[in-house]
Amino acid sequence: MTAHPVVSHAQWLAASRDFLAKEKEFTRLRDALSRQRRELPWERVEKEYTFETSEGRATLADLFGGHGQLLVYHLMFGPDWTEACRSCSFWADNFNGIDVHLAHRDTALVAVSRAPFTTLETYRRRMGWSFRWASSRENEFNFDYAVSSRPGEAGMDYNFGTMKVGPGERPGFSAFRRGDDGAVYHTYSTYARGVDMLNGAYHLLDLTSKGRDESELPFMMDWVKRRDQY
Repeated sequence: MTAHPVVSHAQWLAASRDFLAKEKEFTRLRDALSRQRRELPWERVEKEYTFETSEGRATLADLFGGHGQLLVYHLMFGPDWTEACRSCSFWADNFNGIDVHLAHRDTALVAVSRAPFTTLETYRRRMGWSFRWASSRENEFNFDYAVSSRPGEAGMDYNFGTMKVGPGERPGFSAFRRGDDGAVYHTYSTYARGVDMLNGAYHLLDLTSKGRDESELPFMMDWVKRRDQY
């Protein structure tokens, strides 16, 4: 075990109280940031998108399932892949069952990927996931929300144009709202490290003395496998 300061209970309690003050400050800052997120302007979704779902073909408005809000997880699963991205699968393991709770706050959750719906369903059953998953194989949704590059493109501008990445698929989360006028509005998207806050397993690891313990790996998430492949 790496050498680390070991102190009396009184010293430990004093250090923990000092750190608690910093955590409370962070919590207040996070609350303020969340309020600012809610105050961001919206953009009206003008394009019609049709997805393949377990209920058949559905529009973006249909994915709300009667709720006023919709969260879309842009789950990396290319049209010719046989498995979803292992990192995205790690994230998706955090979402199983929460759609019931979200529904009671007027919010629907759905994953969207470019693989054919039958391929998504096969993988969903393998992983034991219960959340809804829709295929955007026949529309421009992934391209318009900057999580997929078009065939022949060398790459794409990702994370609101702040990152130039290679061709393929990228993760993200987007939020939509149904207006009183019946229109659908895009209210928020987050990409790259912005999706960190949606992974409960990482936050649990952050509570431990080792943390995520990824600094010595060839790349940050080299350790992650699909949970049936460990």
